[in-house]
Amino acid sequence: MQAPSVKTPPTTDSGARPGLVLASASPRRSELLGLLGLKFQVAPAHIDETPLAGEAPEALAGRLALGKARAVAQGRGSELVIAADTVVALEGRLLEKPASEAENREFTRLLAGKRHDVYTGHALALRGAEEVLVVRSGVRFRQLTEAEIAWYAATGEGRDKAGGYALQGQGAVLVEAIEGCWSNVVGLSLPNLVLAARRLGVELV
Repeated sequence: MQAPSVKTPPTTDSGARPGLVLASASPRRSELLGLLGLKFQVAPAHIDETPLAGEAPEALAGRLALGKARAVAQGRGSELVIAADTVVALEGRLLEKPASEAENREFTRLLAGKRHDVYTGHALALRGAEEVLVVRSGVRFRQLTEAEIAWYAATGEGRDKAGGYALQGQGAVLVEAIEGCWSNVVGLSLPNLVLAARRLGVELV
């Protein structure tokens, strides 16, 4: 896990929790944040997510998360903005959202029987202060038959997800083992999110 970076935390009113804004349109992230029993607004960020030449997966996840947080935080100085971006990499190769069923089959075939890394960048912004960290989890797929690969791609579940699969959905049958935080693979590391917010003076739980 990348060491967190932080600006000086802002002061908060005693016992008062600022309003929360999730800078993501991902229903998975909304569901995860909702598990904490929190009320929050959803305000998706719209930024260029093109990787830079030679950019490492970990650096990409952190940069995009911070860009999203900053984009949404403008004009929201009194609210805690939470942004995230998830990147999947197999042996250094980025596996972004598959553009077609055929590409989803290719991704699943590549991942079958192998371990890959899932990096989720987290960025929090509150009254000019920022907290940024990247959490890595390892995922190993079991060996898959061509019929299983074709079946999963045909479900369409993985088409809007980095790496082309959903751990929390039908894609769970593909996964043999997870190293690290499972919710990080889904899109938001809840333990690390709580600690990052605390460093900004906000108690989420």
